Amino acid sequence: MPFLSLGLRPELARAVSDKGYSSPTPIQAKAIPLILEGRDLMGSAQTGTGKTAGFTLPILQRLDQSGRQHNGARPVRALTIVPTRELAIQVNQSVEDYGKWLQLESTAVFGGVNINPQKKKLARGVDFLVATPGRLLDLVNQGSVDLSRVEILVLDEADRMLDMGFIRDIRKLLALLPRKKQTLLFSATFSDAIKQLAAGLLQSPALVEIGQRNNAGESVEQLIHPVEKDRKRELLSYLIGSNNWQQVLVFSRTKHGSNRLVKQLISDGIKATAIHGNKSQSARIEALSDFKSGKVQVLVATDIAARGLDIEQLPHVINYELPQVAEDYVHRIGRTGRAGYRGHAISLVSSEESAQLRDIERLIKRQIPRQEVTGYGADLSRGVTVEKVSQKPNKRRRRSRSGPRMAA
Repeated sequence: MPFLSLGLRPELARAVSDKGYSSPTPIQAKAIPLILEGRDLMGSAQTGTGKTAGFTLPILQRLDQSGRQHNGARPVRALTIVPTRELAIQVNQSVEDYGKWLQLESTAVFGGVNINPQKKKLARGVDFLVATPGRLLDLVNQGSVDLSRVEILVLDEADRMLDMGFIRDIRKLLALLPRKKQTLLFSATFSDAIKQLAAGLLQSPALVEIGQRNNAGESVEQLIHPVEKDRKRELLSYLIGSNNWQQVLVFSRTKHGSNRLVKQLISDGIKATAIHGNKSQSARIEALSDFKSGKVQVLVATDIAARGLDIEQLPHVINYELPQVAEDYVHRIGRTGRAGYRGHAISLVSSEESAQLRDIERLIKRQIPRQEVTGYGADLSRGVTVEKVSQKPNKRRRRSRSGPRMAA
């Protein structure tokens, strides 16, 4: 079994096999042996490359090996800090899946839900804790968690945590951890701020980079449809209905805009729901579940969800509005084209967004193809030849309920 050749124990290799994976991804092949050696690590990889398993598997093995020293007590020995609730749930699910043949306990703590069940779980003892910064600080301040015996620290999506303003909380948490520990830092970009954080935190780290930094995955086909701002919703409904798309993740910039777009899509006969920071955790879980199961065709999300959504075979991502921060474009479209599947990322770009588009193309070091849908044009003031496709405009087209589904 290929995973055994990386140094993983049979129980972990068996759990990986149970998940249907037969061979390690490039980041797993590079990171797992280094983490098993106890090395600090600074990693960068595109989404969908198996990064989470790349650190959870070796951490579980190291915890299991050292667990016998604690005589039945369960102090928090591995701590993974993530920026969003969704990502916390996702990482903890991986820990549970891969650690199912080991005698280890894990849990995820995050805001937006009642803190008391989280306190009770921590009181019973947890080996592997996954947490968002704010809720973890709350639990520390209430005396519900002790971080003084952490052996392994993971900062996942570190660049996103800095973008979201968590650096102060992170520094407070770092001050509570032992000086001697193994530290793993994962970031989609290595900005100056990330390098500064890493320099004060990691000891002679190994560097693992998979794929070109800041580059969108090669498995994602990118396309721009120029369109005037006030006709975006019309074009979006037309694309979904005429192509009979059944699973589309749409990114909007604001919470209010997301809710408004959902109402408009529903009025066009398209089943849609929204996920953003104003939704309760239970509502966000329900929305994601309905989307994954096919109860709704369209999930409209803000950027807070860009890092936490894990949908293995998601065929389509649409940027209804371009993000203000160019790096967020890479994170958004990284939701598709995962785990060896092809994906499509379409951006509906108006003339007002030319500056954001220029920043995105500068970041990814390539020009994204333009394709004008007949009847829905816009001058992006880019001086680029735009290919026209012959499709009839349709202002209020309802979703087609028959016909072949477009291949992903």
